[in-house]
Amino acid sequence: MIRLGSNSQTRALILRNNNIDFIQNGGDFDEDSIKTKDPKSFVYQATLGKYNELLKKYGVEDMPLLVADSVVTANNQLLRKAKDEEDARRMLKLQSGNKTSVITCMIYKSKEKEVIDISITTYRFAKFDEEDIEKYIKSKECFGKAGAIMVEGFCKPYILDVKGFESTAMGLCVEKLIHHLI
Repeated sequence: MIRLGSNSQTRALILRNNNIDFIQNGGDFDEDSIKTKDPKSFVYQATLGKYNELLKKYGVEDMPLLVADSVVTANNQLLRKAKDEEDARRMLKLQSGNKTSVITCMIYKSKEKEVIDISITTYRFAKFDEEDIEKYIKSKECFGKAGAIMVEGFCKPYILDVKGFESTAMGLCVEKLIHHLI
């Protein structure tokens, strides 16, 4: 059993789908306190901030702690979570017909080991249909997602090429995590 230090339902689903027993306890780390615009630095600082908050609160004596965060980049821009419909529209248009990378950082800490990993999955998307963008935004599924994207949902029919793991793009590189749970 591990403690998932995240409020993400997608990360919980990844663990469930891989038969990893967990309890979920997210925190309230303020990502707006991070000033860097460098995507790798940002995602590392966000993950570390969440990790430090939850490590202090829960420790790892009872069970290991797993914390993760993701950011998206397109056209050399750091894309975080959409603040509103216009922000989601802007992010989706940046990614439409373009290369988009999802950078996910995870920190796993047990009594025996500490693992810090940064993984990247890069997609090349076909041009998004304007009507599909509007339906997706109206569905509200784009909110709470880095870059407003869902590679397992809205973006799936537009994927032309992918390099990396889908789980990384969904917020947790389970392929790398599993090796540390054995």
